[in-house]
Amino acid sequence: MRFLHTMLRVGNLDRSIQYYTEILGMKLLRKHDNEQYQYTLAFVGYADESEQAVIELTYNWGTEQYDLGNAFGHVALGADDIYATCEAIRKAGGKITREPGPVLGGTTEIAFVEDPDGYKIELIQAKAASEGING
Repeated sequence: MRFLHTMLRVGNLDRSIQYYTEILGMKLLRKHDNEQYQYTLAFVGYADESEQAVIELTYNWGTEQYDLGNAFGHVALGADDIYATCEAIRKAGGKITREPGPVLGGTTEIAFVEDPDGYKIELIQAKAASEGING
């Protein structure tokens, strides 16, 4: 088995694709409209699914908003420099919800940003991210 993707339902597909590609630097890998069942799927990531996991953005036609509930936590991304990454996201119009710095009671440096639909994205400093540490 291999992890393939995480699916997020979005209220405005073009806005979400713009966020993940222009602000987070991912590539739009493919997009598919399903006319019969009225939804569109867009897959974004830093590499093809054959190489690593990606995010599937699902737009159900006519649904502009979802109740995110309290079960979903976040998607995590490793970054070489979370301080510079947050500054670039801020300058591009992205929302920083937790400024970069060490986790409470630990040394791993993290930050949180939020996509246009309210999904949280954790940025983890590269060294800690590559070691699988978060704390």
